Amino acid sequence: MATNLAVDDNLISEALVIGGCNTKKAAVTEALIEYIQRRKQIQITSLFGTIDYDSDYDYKKNRSRT
Repeated sequence: MATNLAVDDNLISEALVIGGCNTKKAAVTEALIEYIQRRKQIQITSLFGTIDYDSDYDYKKNRSRT
């Protein structure tokens, strides 16, 4: 999908250097991947304290060695 973006040239230049990317497309793609991963991590942290667990569960008993 072709998309035209107006992006600050200084930001793109810095991203190319820091990321070691050869093209603007590679820099933008890498930045989007990192952005999405970070947002997913933030969503996961909202689950802390909301999941019930069984205090009688014995994880050592359920280990299997193959």
